[in-house]
Amino acid sequence: MNNNNLTKVALRYRAVFLDISREDINMTSEPTLPVMAFIARLKENGFCVSEELLHALNGIPVSRLAEITECINDVMGVSLNWASLVKGWNVPTGETIADHIVTLMANIFGEEAGFTGTTLPCEHLIPDGTFPLERYNGCPFCGTPFITADFVYKGQGSKLKELRLFTVNDIKHVFTTLLSSATPLDATQEESLIQLLQEFPLPEDIEIPIKETIMLVIKQLSEQNKAEEASRWLKTPTDVLRYLWYEKTGHVKIIEPKTLVTHASRLYYHMWGPLDKSMDAAKEMKQKLMLKYDRKACLRVAKWLNAMPMTAQQAAENMNPKRGMWVRMIRALRLGEYSRKKDFGHLAEIMDVFYKQDYSTWQGQVDMARKENDTDRVLGLLKERPGMFARCLFATMLRFGSEKTLTAFEEIADKIPARLLLSLGNAAESYFDPKMMRLARPITGVSHTIQANKMLALYGDADLKAMVEKVNSLYTASMANRFAAMKTEAKTIFIDPNLYHIPVSVGDRSTTIQDTSCALMGTRFPVEGDAVRLFLQWGKGMHAQRLDMDLSARITLPFNKVEECAYYNLTCVGAKHSGDIRAIPEMVGTAEYIELSLPELEKAEAKYVIFTCNAYTAGSLSPNLVVGWMDSAFPMKLSEKKGVAYDPSCVQHMVRISESNLSKGLVFGVLDVPKREIIWLEMPFTSQTLRGANGEAIEALLHKLESKLSVGELLDIKAKAQQLAMVESADEADEAYTYEWALNPAEVTKLLSGN
Repeated sequence: MNNNNLTKVALRYRAVFLDISREDINMTSEPTLPVMAFIARLKENGFCVSEELLHALNGIPVSRLAEITECINDVMGVSLNWASLVKGWNVPTGETIADHIVTLMANIFGEEAGFTGTTLPCEHLIPDGTFPLERYNGCPFCGTPFITADFVYKGQGSKLKELRLFTVNDIKHVFTTLLSSATPLDATQEESLIQLLQEFPLPEDIEIPIKETIMLVIKQLSEQNKAEEASRWLKTPTDVLRYLWYEKTGHVKIIEPKTLVTHASRLYYHMWGPLDKSMDAAKEMKQKLMLKYDRKACLRVAKWLNAMPMTAQQAAENMNPKRGMWVRMIRALRLGEYSRKKDFGHLAEIMDVFYKQDYSTWQGQVDMARKENDTDRVLGLLKERPGMFARCLFATMLRFGSEKTLTAFEEIADKIPARLLLSLGNAAESYFDPKMMRLARPITGVSHTIQANKMLALYGDADLKAMVEKVNSLYTASMANRFAAMKTEAKTIFIDPNLYHIPVSVGDRSTTIQDTSCALMGTRFPVEGDAVRLFLQWGKGMHAQRLDMDLSARITLPFNKVEECAYYNLTCVGAKHSGDIRAIPEMVGTAEYIELSLPELEKAEAKYVIFTCNAYTAGSLSPNLVVGWMDSAFPMKLSEKKGVAYDPSCVQHMVRISESNLSKGLVFGVLDVPKREIIWLEMPFTSQTLRGANGEAIEALLHKLESKLSVGELLDIKAKAQQLAMVESADEADEAYTYEWALNPAEVTKLLSGN
């Protein structure tokens, strides 16, 4: 086993992986000197250990302790360059726009025009009387750093995060919960699953309910030459097409290639601007989508389709919505040729029915019934496919009336996956509000706002409010019925109060990677002290080049006033910026910070502070860019010589940009000033600067997260349905749901799968 990979996976669940058995732990042993030294290193990074882990460490070789220490240091960014552009940047340098203009003129006309000053290693002349060069670690004009830092501060954090013990069985349990998760995996969970698939074989009896997880598993099996094992998860031709699409694009949602090329062109146009770059993006996408398959791939798909458990008519109907894509795919995969071979009789039958179009489509019947306003026929057809009914429930309520629609829906509600039912309750309030902008994120990853349904104008406020209440009561009752049907011998339950501030992870997934936790989007982090320090680190392992990433903060004040702390405004009410770095040094990366003062923000009556990072020069955010914030009840140091302000022990939350994230900008958190809480969220946008972040979209996402059912509220429904008595501590409960339990979102979603 690769212990480092397993250590990184365990750390996301606030644990340390040790290849030992719990039965072998001596719980009376005293910690050895190497163990005490190891714990001291953990404390510097903001961690402590549980009692069980403390005793377990005594049986671990010193070399393994050193490996774990190095792994944690790597994850926490201890070895990165955290020097800023400005030394001691908590004291403003006083630079102005005039300094930049005079410096620009000096570099255009030179000393011949009478300019005198200092020429820096970047060859820019800084005129006398402009920037105070003694305050900078690099060029204040072009943002090129000359100084790197080989240290970070450690151990200033006021709150240590406890690490638990993870054995092989614990890691395998995580593996199983990821595979059987009732909701789609986010980027962190996907990376963990990929690492675990390389270490462990698939459990023989595992059920994988989510299509995206199935695609990921099939891809790993194909890379390991085990593609035939995948046939048990490919139930329909659409599943096969979805995998082929996923192989090409990395996306599970299938859209027409022409549409995807247009998406790519538009997205890159927003990112880059020049038309030639946009055209290049379109050409690159076209090249990527070219249908070229070798014989091995063709045979693999032919076997999958031949083994389909559907009749030929059912398979052909399933293929019909993407008929144009299937025609091209059949030709590219030589399926006609394979259908004429011996032992491919079912494939031949499917091809025959598909080309003769000897089948009817369910969707066509629904569309015809809608056109004829045949309510009973529409509802009868929708009841045949509960999932489709759920997806069009709100629109059907508006068109055919809520009473009749919901009566029909109640008949099949128990057949709908709990995650889909839950998403209806979460979305109802926003959907039925004519003034509310809704938020959608298509496969491009860029968030868009959606106008309210025009049919809402036909109903009064009281009618719309009644629709919301009916939907909420429907899904609450259905969830209660599901919990009541579960067998349990428990009599008491403990629900951690923190779980009432964590939304159930349905509908909003993170595309960033969390290496030190697995927090769900919408999680609220209380601010311990009077300062919050944002950080951005990028460029590790890359050659020196112009690569400009920006850290910014937008502060909303009374009377619709807004203050911005960014590269163009380094100081504003309640915020200070460490300086705009626009180039990275060789291989070590660089960093920017923003310090937020809670007392100053409160005095100014600020409501929110929005945290963003942006790619100013590159097409998208730099891979492996790390962004997050620090907080401590104790004052946090700041280097007067190199501007270093990073301390891993003070990090409250941090995320890493994945290779697949193509966004130009990212909103990664919102400070609710009056409540002294930071809400972690993730909203990509396509702008070079903070000003491109859509304020309405951010408000819509915040509203969406706040209106979602929390994990605690879901557990309340479970407790009432199963008649479990609430107790005050985990130790006295038959079922204990702690904050540590919620660190595994896949474990949380087991509540939605009936386990």
